[in-house]
Amino acid sequence: MPPREAAARGIPFVAGALSRRQARQTGESIAADQESSGAIPWFRGGHTDPWDHVESAMALSATGLDDEAKAAYRWSAATQRADGSWPRQFRDGVIEDADTETNFCAYIATGIWHHLLCTGDEAFAREMWPTVRAAIDFVVGMQDEQGQIFWARTESGEVFAEALVTGCASMHHSISCAVSLGERLGERRPEWEAARTRLAIALRHRPELFSAKDRYSMDWYYPVLCGALTGAAGHERIAARWSEFVVGNIGIRCVADRPWVTGAETCELVMALDTLGDRDRAVDLFAAMQHLRERDGSYWTGLVFADGKRWPEERTTWTGAAVVLAADALSGATPASGIFRDVAASGAGYVMV
Repeated sequence: MPPREAAARGIPFVAGALSRRQARQTGESIAADQESSGAIPWFRGGHTDPWDHVESAMALSATGLDDEAKAAYRWSAATQRADGSWPRQFRDGVIEDADTETNFCAYIATGIWHHLLCTGDEAFAREMWPTVRAAIDFVVGMQDEQGQIFWARTESGEVFAEALVTGCASMHHSISCAVSLGERLGERRPEWEAARTRLAIALRHRPELFSAKDRYSMDWYYPVLCGALTGAAGHERIAARWSEFVVGNIGIRCVADRPWVTGAETCELVMALDTLGDRDRAVDLFAAMQHLRERDGSYWTGLVFADGKRWPEERTTWTGAAVVLAADALSGATPASGIFRDVAASGAGYVMV
């Protein structure tokens, strides 16, 4: 595949693996499951969580479905609580789980920054800025003095004093996006920059602050994907467990000790490799997971390779969204294609200690 070229906004593609028409079809499959409120559930009739909802909205922006993306983000603004948080699960407009996950709340910043980069629509970004500001203020308020951000809070206000690598890595990226968005809108927030630096140092140097979830591939690659581990440190982390998680030419395991490959995790690893400049392996992995594609452009969540069965029997919006975002990273089709790569390249939030 030729090197990326800076280009005006287009539709993502990966030569030999995903055409522009197919990527647009995937965006349309996501929009087809969107509710009239703007919410994007996991699948039609399924539940909606704030993180996967935003991931799906990003894919809508990347495939030119701007009105649908804006409806999704306006749903986020309409359902945000006064303290900047969201319940972690809705179904058909009803709250099913009123507890809050910090990572779910932070991701709105990534989504709105992505939409602004993709469309240039600064008026919409300004409309959404109070939502982003309240969300990141809430998330930063859950940060411990040692740098990690606690992962959840109950509806009654009890904090789960536990931090997770994947969630904190994602929040590192989201806070970076919020900082960039604020700067673009003339709303610099130095306290967010300081929080991001503390979090980056914790992720790089204080593993004892985080609960061990290393059975999961996300804990392996997320610090690389989200710019907390870059350069040689990023390459070393990926190399350390490559053979444990990558399965031939079908994708990567979600869990190290299960014979199950998943499309979203594979595409996130594609984007993590892209941040490291490991382009050949990224393209190979992207092509490898296309067996999960359905004729309407949607994607099955995963495959149990021990018996060749797709499981769960769900075609999830967020899996399709991860495919679109990975294709954009590899093709450079939209101005937002570097949403992960650029944070990693900037070394955002990291100070040598």
